Amino acid sequence: ENISDFSLNITDCTQVVVPEEVFFTVAAAGILENLLVLIAVVRNKNLHLPMYFFICSLAISDMLGSLYKTLENIFIILCKMGYLTRRGDFEKKLDDAMDSMFILSLLGSIFSLLAIAADRYITIFYALRYHNIMTLRRALVILAIIWTFCAGSSIAIALFSYEAATVIPFTILFPLMMFFILCLYVHMFLLARSHAKKIASLPTSTVHQRTNMKGAITLTIFLGVFLCCWAPFVLHILLARFCPHNPYCACYMSIFHVNGTLIMCNAIIDPMIFAFRSPELRSTFKKMFCCAR
Repeated sequence: ENISDFSLNITDCTQVVVPEEVFFTVAAAGILENLLVLIAVVRNKNLHLPMYFFICSLAISDMLGSLYKTLENIFIILCKMGYLTRRGDFEKKLDDAMDSMFILSLLGSIFSLLAIAADRYITIFYALRYHNIMTLRRALVILAIIWTFCAGSSIAIALFSYEAATVIPFTILFPLMMFFILCLYVHMFLLARSHAKKIASLPTSTVHQRTNMKGAITLTIFLGVFLCCWAPFVLHILLARFCPHNPYCACYMSIFHVNGTLIMCNAIIDPMIFAFRSPELRSTFKKMFCCAR
């Protein structure tokens, strides 16, 4: 808040404010979509597979991101109405809890993406041994490790968020993990292309090539959407920490509400890219809605 007020004094950039109606509508849509995915996977035993459990992990991360921005906006509204003070002890603890939720959402999304990438890699290149390599129990252990690490890291980062030694590794982790996932997808695409050339004489080669291309396009779109939605907010954190009084940094930080809305838009788009493209999930949704009617 103080940084935003100072920014208006040293730049001509006006604060871009997203209407509260739009803000809460986007947040509610993201929470409901991902909640629908979780319910569908729980109800359909055919979806009790490692791949869908990793998608559920990503859905939980998206829900936490939307919930964080919703609670933060409510907190700001209550402060402006005078029901809460900005520097009280209770408000400080509440702010740390919400910051921890945000970090948990970001780390959970990154590591869920990494788990999905690894699962796809094993599916493509170790298809015959997939069920021996990626068992349901092993997938649950992986998810338990991921969320334990993310929870511990989010609490530590939230408590020491004012230290540069904490902010720098956190912001470096984002592009580093994205680069690693992108390299894994590129490696998958190149190997799939190489295998397709070797089996070009087979009757099903065209089908395999189309399947590999479809998967590559889907994953490329997904990574692009994730970067577009999260990178502006991560950049905002860096600028707010290292150059809050620079006019150019302050001008960028004037679109804080837009960056927050992008995070919630990611929670809406993710189910459409991964979950809603699954025929099994679509069939489950139809059965759920038909039963409801």
